[in-house]
Amino acid sequence: MTEATNGERTERISRRGLKALRVFVRNRLALLGTVMLLGFVFCASFPNVVAPHDPYDMDLANPFAPPGSPGHLLGTDNFGRDILSRLIYGSRISLTVGLVVVGIAATIGTTLGLLSGYYGGVVDILVMRLVEVFYSFPFLILAIAVMAVLGPSIYNVMLVLGLVNWPIYARLVRSRVLSLREEPFVEACRALGAGNARIMFRHLLPNCLSPVIVTAAMGMAGAILSTAALGFLGLGVQPPTPEWGTMLNEGKDFLRRTPHMITYPGVAIMLVVLSLNFIGDGLRDALDPRLTHQR
Repeated sequence: MTEATNGERTERISRRGLKALRVFVRNRLALLGTVMLLGFVFCASFPNVVAPHDPYDMDLANPFAPPGSPGHLLGTDNFGRDILSRLIYGSRISLTVGLVVVGIAATIGTTLGLLSGYYGGVVDILVMRLVEVFYSFPFLILAIAVMAVLGPSIYNVMLVLGLVNWPIYARLVRSRVLSLREEPFVEACRALGAGNARIMFRHLLPNCLSPVIVTAAMGMAGAILSTAALGFLGLGVQPPTPEWGTMLNEGKDFLRRTPHMITYPGVAIMLVVLSLNFIGDGLRDALDPRLTHQR
């Protein structure tokens, strides 16, 4: 009987996954975002294959070369470095930071949200007061303050952004758990002798993953924007490391002379954030049971 029940559950999950995949595939903007993001992922995974030059090579005899110059499709910067190569290598940093930040924030927020929603009482009060403390400070100001204390580096950027983003996931998971913990299937698990940890991570957590996945897609876009903002302010990745926000900071002093130095990094940021937003919208439509059944 147990094997039959497990088989039925697996079949239901498979049918639900196929239905969600069909809904996602029908969303043209989500497919466009996926293709765009895969292009960035490919460039980030194989930058030495895609990039035409070393991003650190300087050609002091050929600075500020315009786009379309021989050997430099997008031109060069003030040190004669190839902008296209620096954009390609910069994608690796931006996508890595986005993934790590979302991983840190989602892990901390989901765990605390589960504990807060399931146990309630003092645990819920403590977690929610901590969330309110984080929300009482402007996000970017808090990140700048912490970065100023810890010092600018890629590792500090990931740590800071991960730590200031976890309240989003905590509140989301808590609200979901509050609506699920009194459901009949949870009561049945308790009656069968399941422990609190098993109920939370085996039964409640899977029912919270859909909104967490959608929020993570959007959160990755926000993390990339925040990384670029910190780099532009000089508190993120430091030169000469190629990073899109740092490239914007380097090009702002030459805006009138060579606008392409900030145009192309800005376009790269816009495209990757747009692709993640398209994917997030597609995942929301695909993973929301109400919208899926309507289709």
